[in-house]
Amino acid sequence: MPSSKEIRGKIKSVENTRKITKAMEMVAASKMRKAQERMRVARPYGEQIRRVAAHMANALTEYKHPYLVSRETVKSVGIIVVTSDKGLCGALNSNVLRLTVNRIRDNEQAGVKVKITAIGNKGFGLLQRARGDIISHITGLGDAPSMEKLIGPVKVMLDAYTNGEVDRVMLVYTRFINTMKQEAVAEQLLPLSGELGFERDTSWDYLYEPEPKAVIEALLIRYVEALIYQAVAENMASEQSARMVAMKAASDNAKNVIGELKLVYNKTRQAAITKELAEIVGGAAAV
Repeated sequence: MPSSKEIRGKIKSVENTRKITKAMEMVAASKMRKAQERMRVARPYGEQIRRVAAHMANALTEYKHPYLVSRETVKSVGIIVVTSDKGLCGALNSNVLRLTVNRIRDNEQAGVKVKITAIGNKGFGLLQRARGDIISHITGLGDAPSMEKLIGPVKVMLDAYTNGEVDRVMLVYTRFINTMKQEAVAEQLLPLSGELGFERDTSWDYLYEPEPKAVIEALLIRYVEALIYQAVAENMASEQSARMVAMKAASDNAKNVIGELKLVYNKTRQAAITKELAEIVGGAAAV
């Protein structure tokens, strides 16, 4: 049985750990509210531009942007993976990376090459160790996503699609459902299909000014930017929620461990006092 001094040291260590996890829980709760608000503000714009882009895919314009044309054979797939820069957020990154690795394995078994754009340090580190074909990456986004930082690495993947190096682009991220639940999802980013819009029975098209090519190119670039920004915002809200829940669970576990250690300490102390009393009584009887 450990001595009283050792048990006191363990109790002190766990109490210090609990202070840290409690502080991290409070910080995550504060950041979570801001991240959720940022995500909810971006959602309507993302949903509307999805709808407009889906209508554009169904329109009968003479100009067909490469983002709207499905390719008959898929020889290479691009995957944009969104993860967090920091850990201590439960199974958030593990679920996204598991889904990504499964997609990579399925494509490679079908003879399809996979190119990767990693957003976030956790995904970049694991895929780099797994020797994935990472063509671009970005880390250190901070607490608020910035489109200026995302444009560079994302454009590398979009240029690969435009040049024919990639025939399909997937977006893998964590969708925020509520504070207690987040879901890893994989969506097709390119080519854009008309499934996101409503079904129509007649043929129609838009009126473009100045010309279809300029309008469609500008719209589809905004479409891709909006979806990726929304994915990063959803992932950040999910990260803070998962971290708050994980730190609360760690604080509760630390509290239980402290209670168990104090119980052991009291038993050890009582045993020591009983032993001393027995020695005193025995010595007095001997005298």
